[in-house]
Amino acid sequence: MNKNKVCGMLLSAIALLAVSAPLLAHHSVTAEFDPNQEWTVTGVLKKVDWINPHTATWVEVKDESTGTAETWGCEGNPPSTYSRAGVHRGDWRVGEVVTLTCIAAKDHSKHWGFLKQIKYHSDGHVLVFRLGGE
Repeated sequence: MNKNKVCGMLLSAIALLAVSAPLLAHHSVTAEFDPNQEWTVTGVLKKVDWINPHTATWVEVKDESTGTAETWGCEGNPPSTYSRAGVHRGDWRVGEVVTLTCIAAKDHSKHWGFLKQIKYHSDGHVLVFRLGGE
C-alpha cells in the first residue's frame, strides 16, 4: 500500500470519529433525572435559553419562609424537537406567572430538573412534554 493511500485512510478514519463524537456524548433523560421523583414550583418566568443541545427554562420563585427570591431552572428537549411538535420559542412567555412541573435531578439539586409541564396562570394554558428519548 502506498503512503498516500494510508494517509488518506487515516484522515478518513479521524474525520469519521470527529463527526460521530457528539452522537456518543448524548445521554438519555434518565441518566441525569429520576422519572420517579418530580417537583412543582410557581413563579415568574424569567428566562428561556433556546439553545442546543437542550433548552433551559428559568423561573424566579418567592421563598415562603424568608420572602427572598430564588431561581429555579429546568432542562428541556432540544429546540428542534419542540419545533417539530409545533411548540416555538414564543410559547414561553417571559414575565408571566407559571407553574413548572419537572423531573428531579438524580444528584438531588433542589432547584434543577427536566421540564415535564408548564402552566400559565394568566389563561390556564398548559404545555405538556414527554421525556426526550422515551
